[in-house]
Amino acid sequence: MPVHYDAVIIGAGHNGLTCAAYLAKAGLTVRLLERRPVVGGAAVTEEFHPGFRNSTASYTVSLLNPKVIRDLRLERHGLRIIERPFSNFLPLADGGSFSLWPGAEAAHAEVARFSARDAARLGDYFQTMERVAALLRELALQTPPRLAGGWGDLFDGLRLGSQLRKLPLASRRDALDLFTKSAGELLDWWFESEPLKAALGFDSMVGNFAGPYSPGSAYGLLHHAFGEVNGKRGIWGHALGGMGAITQAMLAEAAAHGAEATTGVTVAQVRIRGGEAGGASRAGGASRAYGVTLADGTQIDARAVVANVNPKLLYGKLVAPEHLDREFRNRIERWKCASGTLRMNVALSELPDFSSKPGTHAQPHHGAGIIMAPSLAYMEQAWSDARALGWARAPIIEMLIPSTVDASLAPAGAHVASLFCQHFNPVLPDGRSWDEARDAAADLVIETVNHYAPNFRASVIGRKVLTPLDLEREFGLVGGDIFHGALTLDQLFAARPVLGYGDYRTPVQGLYLCGSGAHPGGGVTGAPGHNAAREILRDFQRR
Repeated sequence: MPVHYDAVIIGAGHNGLTCAAYLAKAGLTVRLLERRPVVGGAAVTEEFHPGFRNSTASYTVSLLNPKVIRDLRLERHGLRIIERPFSNFLPLADGGSFSLWPGAEAAHAEVARFSARDAARLGDYFQTMERVAALLRELALQTPPRLAGGWGDLFDGLRLGSQLRKLPLASRRDALDLFTKSAGELLDWWFESEPLKAALGFDSMVGNFAGPYSPGSAYGLLHHAFGEVNGKRGIWGHALGGMGAITQAMLAEAAAHGAEATTGVTVAQVRIRGGEAGGASRAGGASRAYGVTLADGTQIDARAVVANVNPKLLYGKLVAPEHLDREFRNRIERWKCASGTLRMNVALSELPDFSSKPGTHAQPHHGAGIIMAPSLAYMEQAWSDARALGWARAPIIEMLIPSTVDASLAPAGAHVASLFCQHFNPVLPDGRSWDEARDAAADLVIETVNHYAPNFRASVIGRKVLTPLDLEREFGLVGGDIFHGALTLDQLFAARPVLGYGDYRTPVQGLYLCGSGAHPGGGVTGAPGHNAAREILRDFQRR
């Protein structure tokens, strides 16, 4: 016999856990279903080599919403986040280096080594970004309008207009630039120093299968600017114990209010009543979700089914096509998913000895985000290579060494490093498979780091490599897309994932989307889970 719940959630990643915790706190009976053997989705900590643990996929903290941290009592459940010693360290092609410090005075002095003009403009740049990021922080926890017509949309439009009017006209123009222009175009206008532009421009490449001069890439600068750590804005940090510490704390809060989590189970289909082939209607129509069927045939009934999966997986595999009209299915088929990301964890016998800052004893730069991509031109070439050849011949790499601040991750004297690498095309030319290319691509990454730190290759004693294909198979990240869909203007806010269904609801009554494929998009924020839970509870109150 089917088991009954108020809500069943497909996927126990951080947004699914967030949604579950809010629903359970409101008194609903909740069941989380996770395909992997551990909850957390891409935000997990796992042993990848004997004695070495690290964050498997997601690897750094800033975007996790402070309201979610407070509401879910994550600190009470053991979460501790520590700040990076400083933001970014870039070893340069000429043997020098550039460091981007968080403090204004230190940042000004470092930038002035390369350009007095840029140092003078740096403060204005950060203030410009912060003014627009402040609006984004407001919007992140709001439900976008459906834009389906009616008085509700009118009031939503007036509310949004009121928020925009808070910005001075110059900031509204800046916002338009950040949503539509390329990162390269904006940074070239602001600055002349290549290391500074590279340090800032890297954010536009994170999870974005595009070049720094691709239109719309400037949004990546903004998306990564609205975070904070321990109340300090624009700071990045490390969760002690790895990213799994976040999701384990979320699980503890959800379980404290009665939510159940089951791992190692695969949802095969959302069970839906009513609806005619090609003719599903909006909320109020005939189609209604009433549960799920697992791969082993088990049926679970629920008043609400909540999907914490990529929209392509939800609508392409879990919902039968007769419950979605043709135009909607066409839109989902065109949903852009491709990060071009290769993710690797390595176990190290010693710290990297950078030619530009020699020494294998821990130094401040070892605790920074170490970016190996010295210019925007370098990044643009990486993008060009990936399109033509399958992957960048000189890839964009960010390396973090969390064991410098978290001794729990590696044996004494040893270290772990996270390597987040762009650009690796999810679809290789000539029908090649990433299963065949994995080791060659990983070797190239190691050689690239070794170019800047000549002891690196010899220090690697173990590695775990996740290609775009591995990210899709392991975590359901279609096309290796870490954001569940590209963060471009046509896939943001009310249009995420489809215009008319940006409010976490779907064409099927009782079926909701709570993952990164919904507003405000990807990153470990908890915001989609928070917002979806609010809308689900509103619908329950109306019934």
